[in-house]
Amino acid sequence: MSGRHADDQTVQENPGDNAGDNTPGIVLVPHTHWDREWYEPFQVFRFRLVSALDTVLEMAEADPDFRFTLDGQTAAIEDYLQMRPENTERIRAIVESGQLAIGPWLILLDEFLSTGETIVRNLQIGWREAEKLGGSMSLGYLPDMFGHIAQMPQILARAGMEHTAFWRGVPGRVDGHAFRWVAPDGSSVRAEYLFDGYGNGLDVLLVPDQIPRALRDYRELTRERWGNDPILGMAGTDHMPPNRELMNWVRRFDEPSFPIRIATLEEYVTKHVGQGEQSELRTIVGELRSHARGNILPGVISIRLGLKEAMATSERIVGEAERLAAAWSTKDFAPFLDVAWRKIIESTAHDSVVGSGTDETVEQVGSRLAEAGQVARAVRDGVLADVAATVPSSGYLVANPLTHDRLVFVEAELAAPDEDAPLVAVDAAGTPLAVQEIGRAPIVLGDERMDASQVERVLRRIHRRELFGQDIDTYTIEPNRLVFNVAEVPDTEEFDLLALGAELRDAAKAYPGEWEVHTIAQPRRDVLVAVPVPASGLVSFTVSQDAAAQVAAFEGATVDGSTITNGIVSAVVAADGTVDITGADGTVLAGAGRIVDGSDRGDSYNYGPLARDLFVETPLSVEVETVEAGPVRAILRVTRHYALPIALSADVDERAAVTVDIPVETLIEVRLGEPFIRLTVSFVNQVSDHRLRMHVPLPERVTGSSAEGQFAVTERGLTGEGGWGEFPIPTYPATSFVTAGAATVLLDHATEYEVVGDGTELALTLVRAVGAISVNLHPLRDEPAANEIPIPGGQELGTRVTARFAVLPSAAGWQAGGAVRLAEQFRSDGLVRRGLASAGVALPAARAGIAVDGDDIAVSSVRSVDGGTELRIVAMSPKPATATISGGFETVATVDLLGRELDRVSAPGSLALALAPWEIRSIAVS
Repeated sequence: MSGRHADDQTVQENPGDNAGDNTPGIVLVPHTHWDREWYEPFQVFRFRLVSALDTVLEMAEADPDFRFTLDGQTAAIEDYLQMRPENTERIRAIVESGQLAIGPWLILLDEFLSTGETIVRNLQIGWREAEKLGGSMSLGYLPDMFGHIAQMPQILARAGMEHTAFWRGVPGRVDGHAFRWVAPDGSSVRAEYLFDGYGNGLDVLLVPDQIPRALRDYRELTRERWGNDPILGMAGTDHMPPNRELMNWVRRFDEPSFPIRIATLEEYVTKHVGQGEQSELRTIVGELRSHARGNILPGVISIRLGLKEAMATSERIVGEAERLAAAWSTKDFAPFLDVAWRKIIESTAHDSVVGSGTDETVEQVGSRLAEAGQVARAVRDGVLADVAATVPSSGYLVANPLTHDRLVFVEAELAAPDEDAPLVAVDAAGTPLAVQEIGRAPIVLGDERMDASQVERVLRRIHRRELFGQDIDTYTIEPNRLVFNVAEVPDTEEFDLLALGAELRDAAKAYPGEWEVHTIAQPRRDVLVAVPVPASGLVSFTVSQDAAAQVAAFEGATVDGSTITNGIVSAVVAADGTVDITGADGTVLAGAGRIVDGSDRGDSYNYGPLARDLFVETPLSVEVETVEAGPVRAILRVTRHYALPIALSADVDERAAVTVDIPVETLIEVRLGEPFIRLTVSFVNQVSDHRLRMHVPLPERVTGSSAEGQFAVTERGLTGEGGWGEFPIPTYPATSFVTAGAATVLLDHATEYEVVGDGTELALTLVRAVGAISVNLHPLRDEPAANEIPIPGGQELGTRVTARFAVLPSAAGWQAGGAVRLAEQFRSDGLVRRGLASAGVALPAARAGIAVDGDDIAVSSVRSVDGGTELRIVAMSPKPATATISGGFETVATVDLLGRELDRVSAPGSLALALAPWEIRSIAVS
């Protein structure tokens, strides 16, 4: 995506005849930036891609001096070869000769809307597939991303790359065409700064006869940027094939006083730029989200949040599948998992998951993410089923995909002949587990009347033994009456459907007239069990009722009117429906969950405030009710009604006078042992052109925030750097948590936040509804970001918006509160599967897998690799950290991000791994 970019500069008047200058000249890099899907769906853009790459192939074969850089993403050449498989060897030949540069990414992603692990997999798969076609470009090209994450230099460096190139997000203090970009851990790469965009070489080619003058004009205009280096002229832009006359122009106008060269982007940064500059480059540390010389379009974080949720869900499921397969299966699931990862990575494209495309494109991205989750879920559930074959059908198997011990909260059900008997849950060792009844299942599943001539038809409902989702335990045939008794786990071992059919036919003949047909389930109780599960481990348990049992009382979650607590953290619902939260250290966050709704006249790229906005934040009414009273889990439901203006008025700077009643439901939840309050906010969006946010007021004014994302916790202030065509509104992305002062909010998916009220409140966006990809006249942006294409789906009308958060009060901030580990637990509920063995089998003993311990240590990946298990471990701390890895292994190898082994040590069963601040370390244990 480019829209109208900084490369659309008008050349100033010719400052004079520079023909005699001793100038380094220009290096033209023919290229295209190929948005795989955006204002057209993928298949439409691919049709154009095939034509463009046909031209590239023809020009390369006709002229050995021709070069072309294919946008840094291997997917483009794969998409081409699916339509032109007969050209595979021709493509490989021009890649091997250096004429066509492909890779290293599979797709040009949005860096802030996926996890760091997904970014690594993007690079791994892109590099691998490019190598198959002749070799990957060893340059981390990131042309059009909407800003850049802090850890990108480390990711590139740990994959063996020394260079990157991009345009957006670079701060204004960079005054040359390159700088040294440093990650939080100290890793660095040389960054080629495309300060005039990735199409700056096009304007000089507009009028062929004027190319020499235009080149010298551009050199003079940008002289201070280039110094003694040749100009980098990016000769291409969005969806653009190379000009067939390009090489003729180069040969016609090349001269000693102003040489013109053709190169790939990698050739420019490695062969045409003086190596002596390395020590003189300006150093920039951390993330790049400046608006100084290019729009970073921050509104993409909050548009179509359903896509962000779908991305996080798919990433979580494929991670769970990999971890379970690595720990508990010897089968090869790599083909399935590769399909899932590819579909996720394809969806991370900077015009895909951001939601800035047409409704048609957004639907396709959502479907792709759903399919990725389905493939991974099949693997995950298949592994669980194999292990559950050792667990009796009266029991449950619980799996913990995380690499540390934790409580997993399991919803189960049991037959309950005595509906009031005490509940008893125990694991294989006989250890009692905390249990709570949360509901009762219906008993009568079917109650019908039918003629005897039709009664045999009920047999068609029975599939082997299953009827209405349960299995037939017993049946009774009496005159004009048939009763099925069904159960989740039948007591009878056998059921003969053919014998039942014969009996029923005989009875129907003997007793004509009306029959009663009843399907009766066993009385059942739905329960919640808190199960301690070791790192990467498995635990099985049973739950039963025992009239003689003496169940010991324990202090857990409770509700008392409008107060909810678990003994660690508590919440009190105020009269306005907000929540006063008190943390384990006594920190109080008063008024959390405040809802604030305002208008948005912007587009998918940028929030657009009204000149005369009307903010709605006071509910019309508040209702509070108890959903669950503990002791394992307690839940209060708060329903607030708001009168929201239905749309903008005819004057786009005012809201309409007509309002609609919007009920906003908030579930306030505490669980046994958790130091945070869970909040689930839900409503059906019925209004357009607005932004609705949840606020968490802060006990003290703050001057900044900290947000987790992509292997780092990034510190940000309350303002952004402006200077070009976009107002620097300080809305930022966070992936798993965000902290402002004493308030840490754990997140379910990538979310937009802002510290507002001059540092007094943290606001998180729940929905931002707009109706156009881009608007031509925007209050916070000087130029369109794209064409003004309607996106009715962007208004989210009729959509059920559900947002899950957890509020963690901690006066000392995210580290003292343990946010890194708690965020993992909040996002991962653990996994459960009913046993598949016969009911008489004993519960198998608990088993543990690989464990990783240490303060502020994150594990982004555990997966099977050839000969062992690979882990990616991150020190999420500004200080050195130690990760202790334990499990059934003998040796540990350090590998780079492309999986290449760097060293190996003997470490039978345990290893203490010293990590630098913010270091990403990949190891393989075997």
